[in-house]
Amino acid sequence: MAAIVLDIGGTAIKSGLYQDGCLTNIRETATEAKSGAAHVVNRAKEIIAGYRDICTFDRIGISTAGQTDPVKGTIIYANENIPGYTGTKLKQIMEDEFHVPAAVENDVNAAAIGEAVFGAGRNRNDFVCLTYGTGVGGAIFANGKLYSGSSYSAGEFGGMIIHPQDRDASKDIFSGCYERYASATALVKSAMETDPALTDGRTIFAHQEEPAVKKIIDRWIMEIVYGLITVVHMLNPSCIILGGGVMDQPYVLQQIQEKLYQNIMPSFGHVEVKKAELGNQAGMLGAAVLNSL
Repeated sequence: MAAIVLDIGGTAIKSGLYQDGCLTNIRETATEAKSGAAHVVNRAKEIIAGYRDICTFDRIGISTAGQTDPVKGTIIYANENIPGYTGTKLKQIMEDEFHVPAAVENDVNAAAIGEAVFGAGRNRNDFVCLTYGTGVGGAIFANGKLYSGSSYSAGEFGGMIIHPQDRDASKDIFSGCYERYASATALVKSAMETDPALTDGRTIFAHQEEPAVKKIIDRWIMEIVYGLITVVHMLNPSCIILGGGVMDQPYVLQQIQEKLYQNIMPSFGHVEVKKAELGNQAGMLGAAVLNSL
């Protein structure tokens, strides 16, 4: 059995052929998300159609940005990163076009499924997965199953309020929330206030030994830890898996582990903090095995 798998993000659509436990023919195509949902869907169709020249496939797996109903395969909610994406019936569209079964899941959930089967979550019944990028995404595994919540949106850790003094929901529903302080976006924003040349994570960490930059990084790491303290005490996971490009920095993971254990109750100290193992293939691998857990 072969599947075409897609990971639809705001910047790129990653795709590949999954067969016999392996991903091959991996490609990356610009999403051009600002052109809107119809454009993105057509782009996804073109990508899938392109694989018909090299293989036959009997199913489609899609990991996608946005809150997703995996039963209906629709986008419950998406922000303006992909204008008009909310309400898109992605499963139906792909099945009507290609006449094979399609499965659709939120990108962070799909990545967590990938980690559960192939990566850092192997042999773990209870773990949480958080990714730090433009925002903060999350997924929860309980008793060996993805926990989706009552409307398929559990794990929105980015919405935890950690700075209530900054809260004004009428202006910004995420004001005072975790992702405004702990995301990679938040790190860059803070760094650019000190030095406008610090425009991305790689540049920031290249200047890590400078006292002013190190102070910014350390403050940002503590923002990550503040949220994880709540996650640990609320969900009591055996493992926390941390994803996102910034987690490739050894200093970040080491400091998170050190500071977290200093700030949780001793009875929760068994929790293991690990870096995600699958990198940018996690969503595709998760999409390949949707409905297997």
